[in-house]
Amino acid sequence: MPKTAILSLALAAALSGALYAPQVQAAQPAAIDIPYEQFTLPNGLRVVVHTDRKAPVVSVHVWYHVGSKDEPKGKTGFAHLFEHLMFNGSENHPGEYFDPFEKAGVSDINGTTWFDRTNYYETVPTTALDMALWMESDRMGHLLGAIDQKTLDEQRGVVQNEKRQGDNEPYGRSEYYMLAGTVPANHPYHHSTIGSMEDLNAASLADVKSWFRDYYGAANTVIVLAGDIDVATAKEKVAKYFGDIPAGKPVPQQAKWTAPREASTRAQIEDRVAQVRITRTWNIPGRGDRDLALLDLASDVLGGGKSSRLYQRLVYQDKLVDNVSVSVQPFELVSSFNWEADVKQGVDPAKVEAAVNEELAKFIATGPTEEELARYKATSYAANVRSLERVGGKASRLAESLIYLGSADGWKRDFDWYQSATAADVQAAAKRWLSKGDFTLTVVPAAGEPKDAPIVSLPAGKRPADIPGAPTDKFTTTASAVDRSKGVPEVSSFPDLSFPAVQRGKLKNGIEVVLAERHSVPVVNVALQFDAGYASDAAGKLGTASFAASMLDEGTATLDSVQIAQTRERLGLNLSTGCGLDACTANANLLKANMAPSLALLADVVRNPAFRDADIERQRAQWLAGIAQEKTQPVGLALRVLPPLVYGAGHPYAIPFSGTGNEASIKALGAADLRAWQSAWLRPDNVRIIVAGDTTLPEITRQLDVVFGDWQAPAASKGAKSIPQVAAQAKPRVFLIDKPGAQQSLILAGLLAPSTTAPNNLNIETMNDAFGGLFSARLNMNLREDKHWAYGSYSFMSNAKGQRPYMLYAPVQTDKTAESAAELLKEAREVISSRPLTAAEIAKVKDSSVRSLPGGYETIGAVAGALADNALYGRPDDYVATLKQRMEAQRDADVQAAAKDIVKPDALTWVIVGDLSKIEAGVRALNLGEVQVVDADGKPVAKK
Repeated sequence: MPKTAILSLALAAALSGALYAPQVQAAQPAAIDIPYEQFTLPNGLRVVVHTDRKAPVVSVHVWYHVGSKDEPKGKTGFAHLFEHLMFNGSENHPGEYFDPFEKAGVSDINGTTWFDRTNYYETVPTTALDMALWMESDRMGHLLGAIDQKTLDEQRGVVQNEKRQGDNEPYGRSEYYMLAGTVPANHPYHHSTIGSMEDLNAASLADVKSWFRDYYGAANTVIVLAGDIDVATAKEKVAKYFGDIPAGKPVPQQAKWTAPREASTRAQIEDRVAQVRITRTWNIPGRGDRDLALLDLASDVLGGGKSSRLYQRLVYQDKLVDNVSVSVQPFELVSSFNWEADVKQGVDPAKVEAAVNEELAKFIATGPTEEELARYKATSYAANVRSLERVGGKASRLAESLIYLGSADGWKRDFDWYQSATAADVQAAAKRWLSKGDFTLTVVPAAGEPKDAPIVSLPAGKRPADIPGAPTDKFTTTASAVDRSKGVPEVSSFPDLSFPAVQRGKLKNGIEVVLAERHSVPVVNVALQFDAGYASDAAGKLGTASFAASMLDEGTATLDSVQIAQTRERLGLNLSTGCGLDACTANANLLKANMAPSLALLADVVRNPAFRDADIERQRAQWLAGIAQEKTQPVGLALRVLPPLVYGAGHPYAIPFSGTGNEASIKALGAADLRAWQSAWLRPDNVRIIVAGDTTLPEITRQLDVVFGDWQAPAASKGAKSIPQVAAQAKPRVFLIDKPGAQQSLILAGLLAPSTTAPNNLNIETMNDAFGGLFSARLNMNLREDKHWAYGSYSFMSNAKGQRPYMLYAPVQTDKTAESAAELLKEAREVISSRPLTAAEIAKVKDSSVRSLPGGYETIGAVAGALADNALYGRPDDYVATLKQRMEAQRDADVQAAAKDIVKPDALTWVIVGDLSKIEAGVRALNLGEVQVVDADGKPVAKK
C-alpha cells in the first residue's frame, strides 16, 4: 500500500477513535480571557483598559450608546449621517480627521453605525496615544462650532452615494423589505440604518446640533484602550483629555421588544439577479438572553457549513440550491434568526421551502445530536482563541460587552452559555422561537426592467415604555490643563518594528520550510505555496487552477467532503485552498494543541484529492452560479471584462481577476483535467512551506516530516509558465456595459504597471498611495470629499510577478458619470504634468507607511502573509526588518518619476458599467477614446 494511502487511513482512524478525543479535550474554554481594569471619570465616562505588550501599539475604541433605533420619525439615516460628520473636523482641528492619524502611522481607523450604537476606533503607535485621545476628545467635546451647512451638504451627498452603491448591488434592496416585514411599523428597527433619501435630504443643521447635544455626552460613552498601556497611564491621559467634557443629557434606553409574530407572512420582489434567493427570518431575543446563544448553536447545526443539516439536504442530497446558510443577527432589542438559499436554475422555489420546513420540523422534534454540538462548540472555542490576537478585536469585544451587557466581561457569560449548552437546551429554544411567526422574502430575476414591489409594513404594535435615562446631574467635570489652541499634540517619536527572525529548514525530501515564531496565541499558520496560480491556466482551460484548488477539500481517497468538514470543526481548524495570479496555496490555521491531526488533514487534502465525479458536478454547478452572480455585480462584472482587454487574448493574466474562468471552460472540465493539473503543479518539487506562530523550527519540521517527508514528485513533467511583456495601449479605449435602472455607474480604468519585483516598487507604492491609495489621496478627496459624487474613489494595483494591473476606481451617481470620468482623467494628466505630487504629499505617505509598520504585523496572519510575499517575489529574509530604512530613503524625484512611468492617461482602457440610456451620450461626448458597447463577456453588442 502506498504511504499516502496509509496516511489517509491513519488519519481517518485517529479521528474516529480514542486517539483523537484527548487532543480536542486538551483545549479548554476556561483558558480564554481578556483581563481588564475599569474606572469611571467624574463626568460619567466609563473607561476599560486591557494591557497587551506584544506590539508597541494601542487600540482606542470610543462607543456611543446611540444608533439608528434612536432616530425619530422622519429622520431616518441620521445617526449614520452624524457619524460621517464626526470625521469632518472639529473646532480645534478643522479639516480631515484622518490627516494626523495617517501621518502618525495608524494601522486601523474607521467608524460604524448600526441599530444600537455608533463606534469610532483607531490603532496607533504607543507614542501617538496623546494625539489620538486629543482628536477623539476634541470631536466629543468641541464639535458644534465646526459644523456648517457646507459640511452637512458634503457628507449628506457622500452618505446618499453610499446608499446608492448598496442599493445598486444584486439583492441590495432586500433589507428594506425584511425590516418592514419582521417588526411593527413603530418598532425602532423598522427602518434601515442607511435611512431614506427623503429623510437625508430633510436633515437640517439644527437637527445635527440637537443630535449631538442629546446623545454625545460623556455619560453615554464607553472608551476602551487595549494594547501597550497600563491603567495608571490610561487614568492620567483620559482624565486629561476627556475630564472637562459634560456628561450630557440623561439618555433613555428603549426596552427590549422582541415583537413575536403568530402568522407566517411573505413578500416577493424583482431584481437584476442571476438566481432566485429565498430568505426566511424569525424574531428572537436580544443580547443578554441565554436563548440567543442557544439559537446561535442551532443556526450552526442547521446551516453553519458543509456538514450542516440544510447544506447536506439541499446541496448534497436533493440538489435544489447552490448555497444555503443559517445565521443569527444579534441586536439589543430583538435579534433575528435567518436562513438563506440561492435556488438552482430551473428549480421550483417551493421545493426548497418544503425541504427546509421538513428539516426544521425534524430539528424541533428531536434537537441536535451531542456530536453536532461538540463540533460547533470546538469551532466556537477556536474562533475565540484567534480573536485574542488583535488588540483592536479585544477592545471591540470589551466595549460591546459593556454597552450591551452592562459588564466588560459579560461576553464570557455568553460564551459559557454556548459551551455548556445541551442538546435539550438547544431543542427547547428552537421550539420556543422557530415554531411560528416567520417572514419569507423571495427575490426573483426580473424578466425586463425590475418592477418595484411596494414595501408593506406590519401594523404598529404596542411599544414598551422607554427606560428612563440615569440622571446626569450627579456627574461633574474636572478642569483641563490642555491648551487646545495649540492644536493636535505633535507625535515626535515612533516605536521600531519588531519582526520575528526568519528561520529556514528542510524536510527529509528537500521541501523548504520557512518559519517566523510568534507566541502571542496558541495558534500556528501553515501554508503550502505552489508556484502555479491563474497563470497556470494559460495552456489549458480558464479557471482550471482555481477550480482544482477548490476541489482539494471536496474529498480525498478515504474522506468525503462532509467528513473533511466535520474533522475541521472538531479540530477548530481553518482550512482553505485557493489561487492568486501566480501561486496556489493550501493554508491551515490550527490550534497548537491539535497540530498533529490538523497537519495530517492538510496533507491528506493536498496529496490525495479524489476528484470524484459527483463532487465535480456539485462544484461545477456552484461555480457556474458564481460566475452568473459576478456578472450581475458592477465591480465583479468590470473585473471580468477589463483584464482580457488590457493584457490581450492568450496572455496568462488575460482572465477574470476572480480566477473563476468562463462558463465554456468550466463546463468542459473533467477529472482527467484536474488530475493532470495536480500532477503538473501540486507537487513536492514545486512547493515551499511557510509557517508562522506558536512553534519552533525543530518542532514544526518534525511534525511536517511525518505527513510530507515521504512525498515524492510524480513522473509527469512539472508545469512551466511564461509571462510575456505587453506593450502599452497606443490610444485610449472605452467599453460600456449596460445595466438598465442602475442608480450608480461603476468606472474602472486600467493600464499595465511594472511587476511587483520591479527595483522601484517602493516608489510605485508610495506614488499610488498619494495619488489614489489612501483615504486622503487626491482621487478620493476630489470625487468624495469635494464633489461628493462617490462614496469613495481610489487607485489600486494587484501584485504580480509579471506586469500588474493599475486601476482607477470610482462608483459614482448616475447623473455625474461623465463628469466623474473627466475628473479622473484630469487627475491622471495633472499628476504627471502640471501638478506633480508635492513633497508634503510624499512625506505624509512615507511617514504613514513607516510608522504603521509596528501595527501592521501585529498578527500571525500578517507575519505569514509577509513571508509568503517574500517567497513569491524573491525578497530577502530581512525585507520587512529593513523596510523602514528603505521607505525613509525614497527621494521625491523618484516617486514623481514613478508616476510618469505608470500613469499614462492616453493608454487607459475604460470600462464603465451603468444605465446607458442615461450615461452613454455624456461619456461619448468626453472623447475619452473609441467607444464600444460590450456585454458581460466583453463581446461587442450590435447597435439596435
